[in-house]
Amino acid sequence: MSLIKVNNRGQSSDFSTEVGATKNLIINGAMQVAQRATSATGLGNGGDYFTLDRHRFSSGNTNGRLTQSQASVTDLPGFANAMKLDCTTADTSIAANEDCSLQYRFEGQDLQQLKKGTSSAEKVTVSFYMKTNKAFTFMCELDDTDNNRFNGQQFTTSTSWTRHILTFNGDTTGTLDDDNARSMMLNFWIHAGSNFTGGTYTANTWQSRAATDTNRAVGIGSFYDDTANEIQLTGLQMEVGDTATDFEHRTFGEELQLCQRYYSKASQYGSAWDAGEKQKGSFSSHGSSNGWFGPIEFPVTMRTPPTMQQTGTQSYNGSTWGSWSSVSMGARTENSCYADCSGSVSTSNGQSMLFQMYWDANAEL
Repeated sequence: MSLIKVNNRGQSSDFSTEVGATKNLIINGAMQVAQRATSATGLGNGGDYFTLDRHRFSSGNTNGRLTQSQASVTDLPGFANAMKLDCTTADTSIAANEDCSLQYRFEGQDLQQLKKGTSSAEKVTVSFYMKTNKAFTFMCELDDTDNNRFNGQQFTTSTSWTRHILTFNGDTTGTLDDDNARSMMLNFWIHAGSNFTGGTYTANTWQSRAATDTNRAVGIGSFYDDTANEIQLTGLQMEVGDTATDFEHRTFGEELQLCQRYYSKASQYGSAWDAGEKQKGSFSSHGSSNGWFGPIEFPVTMRTPPTMQQTGTQSYNGSTWGSWSSVSMGARTENSCYADCSGSVSTSNGQSMLFQMYWDANAEL
């Protein structure tokens, strides 16, 4: 099988153009890729990646609940998919420490062109399409997690698709680390308590977060104020400069490979698993009748050696199927992991094995 290698800046020499060199700093901005699931229900407290790749949901200390899904779009030419949020449980008694936001997280090495922390710091323009069931005021925020600084701008939604364009001033304070760790987040605040809304709103101004978290979501409405509430978001783009250009569409294959730097799984993309669809890989015995070890190579180079999860224990030794009593997986590097099996499956030294299982590799920021 031919594998395409993507380096730690998301570039691949197998593409006709270098996807890491394109203008949109956002991966999966057209909401095409959803490796984990196309819908997740009961979201409210906690933060994680539940559905659409690279788009993180974060919420804390609230009784509100929502469903996040990948929705089909039929009324916005040029886009077929959107992220959709449906409020399923309202929360109209907002405690001071409540928060809810959509997050996109960046590696520092991917933002060096912003020249942040220098006298020539660049402006950044964020653009996106949003549609809601009623008019809301929300906050779009750049959050510099390396230097504990933020810059927010309010925007007002509509019941029809609207392209919002927000240009953020460059920040001459605080350089971003040149590494593969999280340095910045793009946040959409959609619900918050007074710990985040009780301050003073100053549009498009970089501020230190020391004692000023109360300024981060000033004046926003609450997505949790009614179970009729819906948000749809697509066409998310962030580019250097003070001008919003047309959304840059990448192919599905390009977007998927860029997403696989952060999350990858061994299954047929977009299909449920049954006996005919489980992935099989050939491995070699390590010489024991009750033990077996085999490497697995990831589709692309991941951001860091990932955290592994695995289900499935079936194996085939050339004549019969068996089931291992124990399977453990660990990541060796950003490029590969291993499966270590033990049990009563019949093997012989050097024998080729087929292994049937599901695994996922997580190297998210």
